[in-house]
Amino acid sequence: MRQVRADEYAEFAAARAGHLYRSACLLTAGDTHLAEDLVQETLGRLYVRWSRVARADNPAAYAQTTLTRTFLAHKRLRRSSERATDVLPDSAAVASDATLRLTLLHALGQLPAKDRAVVVLRYWEDRSVQETASALNASSAAVRTRCTRALARLRALLGEDIGEYVRP
Repeated sequence: MRQVRADEYAEFAAARAGHLYRSACLLTAGDTHLAEDLVQETLGRLYVRWSRVARADNPAAYAQTTLTRTFLAHKRLRRSSERATDVLPDSAAVASDATLRLTLLHALGQLPAKDRAVVVLRYWEDRSVQETASALNASSAAVRTRCTRALARLRALLGEDIGEYVRP
């Protein structure tokens, strides 16, 4: 029985790890090392509670919620504001999208952690207001307010016309 559960978990983790990593990269505003740590922590928490997760209606949503809460818990730590310097990229980016990607990641990094989480969940994960509120343990009104303020902040950071960064 344990082997069956372990195999189910391994299959789930292999299928969802890439998606969790991409979401973590957005939550961390491009900090790939922190994103890897968050995904590892999330998968560890899921493994410990796998019997509950496997019975859930939507284990993928459970995993995403765990990732978001792990990120927010990390941001509350005093040491979470430390940043490494002189980081080399893992691989070369496509030149035409590099400016847009860096600009957006920088702008996301300027948002407070909860606002960033709302933007990522609502617009990257394409979740509803209610799903986002549930993931963040907040009310729907709080999510709408944070979303409005975060988008206004992004517009102020990026300017009204972001089209200059998009390739023709």
